[in-house]
Formats: sequence, C-alpha cells, structure tokens
Amino acid sequence: MATKVVYFLIDGREEQAEFRSDDESEDVRETFRAAAEAGPSDILKLYNTRGNLVNISHALQCNTPDSRYTLEVVAMNYNASSLASIAEGIARKDGSLAAKIGLDLETIEARLEEVEKKVYVDNGEMPHTIVDLKKKVEHFKEKLEGVEHLSWLGLFKDMSSGTSRPFWDRRNSQEKMDSYKQRVYEKFMCMSKVQVTEEVQQELKKPTFDNWQWDDSEMLILLRQMYVDLGLVSRFNIQMPTLLRWLFKVYTKYNHVPFHNFKHCFMVSQMMYGLVWLMDLPSKLDPLEILILLTSAICHDLDHPGYNNAYQINARTELALRYNDISPLENHHCAVAFEILESKECNIFAHLPREQFRHIREGMIRCILATDMAKHNEILNTFKSLLPHFDFTDKEHRAVIMMVLMKTADISNEARPLDVAAPWLDCLLTEFFNQSDMEKLEGLPVAPFMDRDKVTKPSSQIGFIKFVLLPLFEAVGELFPQIDGEVIDPVRRALEYYTDMQKALEEGKKKEKEKDTGPKQNGITSK
Repeated sequence: MATKVVYFLIDGREEQAEFRSDDESEDVRETFRAAAEAGPSDILKLYNTRGNLVNISHALQCNTPDSRYTLEVVAMNYNASSLASIAEGIARKDGSLAAKIGLDLETIEARLEEVEKKVYVDNGEMPHTIVDLKKKVEHFKEKLEGVEHLSWLGLFKDMSSGTSRPFWDRRNSQEKMDSYKQRVYEKFMCMSKVQVTEEVQQELKKPTFDNWQWDDSEMLILLRQMYVDLGLVSRFNIQMPTLLRWLFKVYTKYNHVPFHNFKHCFMVSQMMYGLVWLMDLPSKLDPLEILILLTSAICHDLDHPGYNNAYQINARTELALRYNDISPLENHHCAVAFEILESKECNIFAHLPREQFRHIREGMIRCILATDMAKHNEILNTFKSLLPHFDFTDKEHRAVIMMVLMKTADISNEARPLDVAAPWLDCLLTEFFNQSDMEKLEGLPVAPFMDRDKVTKPSSQIGFIKFVLLPLFEAVGELFPQIDGEVIDPVRRALEYYTDMQKALEEGKKKEKEKDTGPKQNGITSK
C-alpha cells in the first residue's frame, strides 16, 4: 500500500507524519497524539489551510510543507495526579485555584460542545476520545458537587448564609432546598399548636421507635415533646416560641448527607430520651444533667459534612487546621451549637443563672467531644474502672456516665428492630463509600472499612458489634441491668443475623467458584 506523508504545525513547530493508507485510523491519531505530546484522553483538532476542521484518519489527504495542517490540543487530561493536586488546593481554600478550576470546567464544556458539533457535521461520527473526555468532565463535576456541603472550604454555596458562589450555577437546587425548609417550617409551626397523643408519647419512649414513619416537621414536634414530658420547659423557664425557633435553627444546620443528617440527630436524641425513662435517670442525675444529655444529643453532629475526622486531618482542611487535628468535627459541632445559642431568638437557656449556663456549656462540650470514636477505648476503660465502686453522688462519676450514655445513644442503631436499623446501615455505607471515593480521587489514605471494593454489609457490622457495641452496652448493663432485654439483646441478635449473612455469602462464593472451576480430571479442568 502507498505511504502518505502529511505536514502540520503544532504550537508553531513544524512536524510531519508518515503512515500507510491502510493503517487503522486509531494508529494515525496516535501518531499525531505523540507529535503533540498529548495524553490518551486529550482532544486533538486538525485544521486545513482554509481553517476547516478535518478528521484525523487514514483517509487524510497528503499535502506539502507549504500547505501544512494545524494541530491543536484543546483539553487537558484530568488524571489522578492532577485531580489530587486540585483537591489539595481546594482543601487549602486556595481562592485563585478555585476560580481557575471553575473557569476551566466551563471552558472545557463549551469547547467540547463546539468540537462535537464540528466533528459530527464534518464526519458524521463522534470520535471516542471526545465521548471519553466528556464523561471524565462530567465525572469530575459530580465529584466536586459531592462536597458542596463543606461550607467552610469557601468554594461552595453555604446553605444557611448563601454568601459565596459555587463553581457552576446551582441556584435551582438551592432554591429547592430553601423551599423545602420553608415548607417544613410552616408545617412545624402549624403542628406546634396540636397536642401529641398519649399513644405517640408512650411509643416515643421506646428503643423500638421507628423514625422512617415520620417526616422532618413531625420529628421536630417530637423533639419539642421530649422537653415538655421531661419537665425541662417548666423547670428551666424555657419559652416555647424560643424552643421552637431553636429547634428549627438546629434543623437547618444539619446537612443533606447520607447518614449524619437531621434524622440521625433525631434518632440519637430519641434513644437518649428512651434511656432516660428506661434507666430512671431522673432519680440518679439532677435535672440540669438531663437537660445537658438531651440537648447534647440534638446538637452532637451539627453541620457534619459527611467526611470523618481522618479525612479532615489527611486532607488538611480548615477544620483540622483550626482545631490542630484534635477532634475537629466534634469541636466544630460544639462551636455551631453555641453559635446558635448566642442568638437571643434561639437561646433556650436565656433565663438561667450564669453559673448554670457555665455548667451546661461544660457538660455539652464534654458529651459531644465524647462522640469522637478515637476516644472510645479511653472512655470505656475509665468507665469500667469505676463500675465496682460507681457512686452517683460523685460528680466525676456522673460526668463519666454522661459521656458513656452519649456514646451509647450515638451508636445505638443496631439496638433497634431490623427493619429500622437496616436502612441506617445502607445510609452509613453510602457515606463511607462517598468518602473513600473522594480519598482515592485525592490520593489520601483509605480506611478498609470504608472502601466499597472491600466491604460488605456483614463484614462492616460483625467486628463493630463484637468489639465496639457489645463491650460498651454490656458495661452499661452492669450499672443498669434493666437495659439487657430492651437494648442489649437486640444487639446480640443483630450480631447473629450478620454472622449468618456472612456465612451465606461465603457459601455462595464457594459454590460459584466450584461452578466456574468445574470437575477436574487428571489435573486438567474440564470445560
């Protein structure tokens, strides 16, 4: 077959390519890609002397040094390394880089549209490189949108203040969220005038309570009911309009993330409320401590971004820098809680003496910081050392049991019926997988229990229940035996359930492997 020689310019540099007329079009494109030093996903555009776009293929017409084609590379290849550097810049709150990336994405999308039109019109087909790059740009956008709730990064629109602009226009979704919250607020205010039935009040005290049957406004009403039924409203002169405003403000500070959202806040608070009644805590703790426990439960994950402390520290986020890598999320939850209380309209403690408020602040900070799982063993071991001589009249002993109760309520989903707990596991794994995907994108360490390629439902729960939940719950059961049947037994059954599930999965894999391998004869696999 005849050999073709084509002359072209790339960045003002004169080049020439040689290929045969029967070469594959992809091989011809790779020749031009090499000349341009372009990546495998970069888009190449070739123009003739009239400025028209021509297809790079074996059908390309020969030319002369005086009639050179012009070759252009129109898009960068966002590989793992470049994405990691972008993410690192985002974590550093690099405004100039953020603006640059925002511009690049818009420019790339506009160029892609232009190239798609020209190539399709000229050639009647779409080169796969354009299709691939378009997918990569969309995927990158999705990754960036996945962290829009990290308001402190300064790159995305803050759901509460709306002070900064996103990379690309997300006003519609913001308007939808604002509209939804407004509907929640209106329904909440209307329902606040309605009395909760005795049947619901009794159900609310049980660990079996099912959150999935209630919407956000209804859960806000139930939180209000907890303060009323525990006598906290009358005891501490909490004004009802203030309590309602505070609850709704707290609601708005929970982000739309898979697990650490307002529903999780409610479930932790409901379990704390249930434990207060089940353990008869009012006979062992003073009313101020009951107030601290319930309020801490409601505030314990405020403004959670859906990315844990390990991510904050490894990604060197502003939160990690602000709190010197020491429980950055938990410190942030505390700070947001007291920022809300600084508002006169939302200060449910406004009528308390200064000394009582100081005691509440100290107690809430201690309880919320205790939810950092990095402190789990330390707190549990301290509690176990006190059990043989635990004294409810000792202030330090009460401080420890309050931390332990906060931890118990926080990780209590498996103490609930399976049909209530199972959806929560799905939510948790979704949040874990989102984080590990982002960590892979940014080149950060990935915890095995969060990696979608290594985790199954049973594998995620068996070790957690066996080595975290049961040791904690059983220790609490030594001090409060009445929780054994209501709380600990369901956790034991959950362990059996996931153990059986794991065995079934392993058996299924074994059978599948045997099926794929087939019977063997004389060392030769028969097909």
